[in-house]
Amino acid sequence: MKPRLNSAALRAGHRAGTQPATADAAWLLVFGAWLVATASSLGALFLSEVMEVTPCVLCWYQRAFMFPLVFVLAAGLFPQDRRVVRYALPLAVAGWLLALFHLLLTRGVIPETLTPCTQGVPCSRIEVEWFGFVTIPLLSLLSFTAIGLALALAHLKTRP
Repeated sequence: MKPRLNSAALRAGHRAGTQPATADAAWLLVFGAWLVATASSLGALFLSEVMEVTPCVLCWYQRAFMFPLVFVLAAGLFPQDRRVVRYALPLAVAGWLLALFHLLLTRGVIPETLTPCTQGVPCSRIEVEWFGFVTIPLLSLLSFTAIGLALALAHLKTRP
């Protein structure tokens, strides 16, 4: 027998069988992922357009995975669509892998000969460094990590 929801829960968009508190927690996690994606995208645009830091090829590839997340996650929030994880998580994982590769390249773990940066700004060059260790590839990796974890937790909260 399926549990019945009151009319307030139905108006809030909760499906039968999903507890409202669990659905609200999942929505907050997706919203948090959207905030991180939006802040990261705006930060990338600020660095390139205002600070005039020219992005390397790997930075462009990471942007290609981050920028769509802003729109995909927003579309999954209103109305709440628990399937948004299915569309957003592959983007976050691919961006995370690129960010990890880029970070390892800038740290000298991966040789520069393996990079796709044949023209323009070298991918191994550190353009910006705060506090002696915070670089753009590290910020990208942290952003994709936060988004991926939030989406994975949201998926676990909404599993039937």
